[in-house]
Amino acid sequence: MPAAPVLALGAAGAVPGSLGVVQGDGQIPYTAEALMIKKENSEHWIDRDPELKCYLPGIPRAMYMPYPFQITQGTDKIHMAYEFSNTARTIHLDKVAGPPDDAWMGHSVGHWDGDTLAVDVTNFNDRSWFDRAGNFHSDALHLVERFTLMSPDIIRYEVTIEDPKVFTRPWRIAMPLYRRVEPNMQLLEFRCNEFVEEFMYGGLRKQQLVKHWEGETMAVDITRKVPTGDRFYDWYGGK
Repeated sequence: MPAAPVLALGAAGAVPGSLGVVQGDGQIPYTAEALMIKKENSEHWIDRDPELKCYLPGIPRAMYMPYPFQITQGTDKIHMAYEFSNTARTIHLDKVAGPPDDAWMGHSVGHWDGDTLAVDVTNFNDRSWFDRAGNFHSDALHLVERFTLMSPDIIRYEVTIEDPKVFTRPWRIAMPLYRRVEPNMQLLEFRCNEFVEEFMYGGLRKQQLVKHWEGETMAVDITRKVPTGDRFYDWYGGK
């Protein structure tokens, strides 16, 4: 048994906007072909991001989304319940056979390395993304997560990411996870609406940005033509 429990109730990632989480040079080592796909994903994220379609977020994305999650530690299982899309996964500390099919959240098998929980995650499908920037993976994704208790309210979360179909080498991200300390903290029911950003803001983006280069400077036309009778814009603009 570990010297201390991983977490009693809830944690949420919190990294300042100016601080990156990719370790080393801060770059994700895509193959040339995969980088082209990533750029296409980035340009069309509002139509392609699986999160916006209310699909399960996958790992590691579920760990750093802006929603709380709860960790419950048992003798040979650790259960993680995520508020987003009512997602859950089990980390097996005993020997279990892998699932017959690939899964959104993968298949997690863990062990204790001193006071650090190390988790090997495999059996992913290729449908989840890492973020809204279009960073993606294939069904060959393999993760090694490490959860280290830094204080009663802080866990250091590290994950090494390997996918030979998409990346030229393994790479790593790291961030703190902070316990929610509000009294009576609990996970709430999550009702996901598909493409909610499109419903709310889509009318403001129908006209593409006009871009051209002036030497090394890119000029962008930020003018928007809002469709006549756009109810959301009429409501928002009148506030």
